Amino acid sequence: MAKPLVIILFLSTLAFTAGAQKNKAGSLGIGLKAGYNFAKVAGSSSVNTANTSGFHIGGFYSPGGNKSKGFGYRTEIIYSKQGYDFVKANTTGSVKLDYILLPQLTTFSITKFVQLQLGAQIAFLINAKADSAVNNGSSNPYNKVADYYNKFDYGFAGGVEVHPIKGLLIGARLNISLANTNKEQSVSIGLPAYIPNASGADLKNNVLQIFAGWKF
Repeated sequence: MAKPLVIILFLSTLAFTAGAQKNKAGSLGIGLKAGYNFAKVAGSSSVNTANTSGFHIGGFYSPGGNKSKGFGYRTEIIYSKQGYDFVKANTTGSVKLDYILLPQLTTFSITKFVQLQLGAQIAFLINAKADSAVNNGSSNPYNKVADYYNKFDYGFAGGVEVHPIKGLLIGARLNISLANTNKEQSVSIGLPAYIPNASGADLKNNVLQIFAGWKF
């Protein structure tokens, strides 16, 4: 876990430094945000998955806060609780996946009240839990829930943000992953119910975020 945290801090420092050099207006553009997640995974052929709820919280850097129109950028660091509910045969349950998200977004302010955001996002899995984490067979090489999932994720993020009054922001964003959430399995025997069979499709994170925040 120490290595991903070092990477996160390194990338965040680079983003902040680059932004500070470009921000000629002198505005810090730092803010905090938090909100609700509607999360699920897509792409599974052997596990029926459904939405699950979670939350996210973090901070962002977005200079040029006084601009009423035009392009800008946003870099964020977000703690996000995601996952999915599952049904496999007669087994039901849920999986909770905790990520550190690092969105890097291009912004376009239509007016000083409405802003569109689109860009890339990388993520690091820091914890995983399931309500049925017991291995079902001795041939299963894994012992922990997190061992079934890839530690690194990437994809796209896009959404809209509304600024009703100075400082306050309210928005919605859709995160779509391109990387496989689960690790590829060589055998299906002994796999827990929340993991696709070896012949099943790979899982990919999809998350709708509703949030509010404050920009200083």
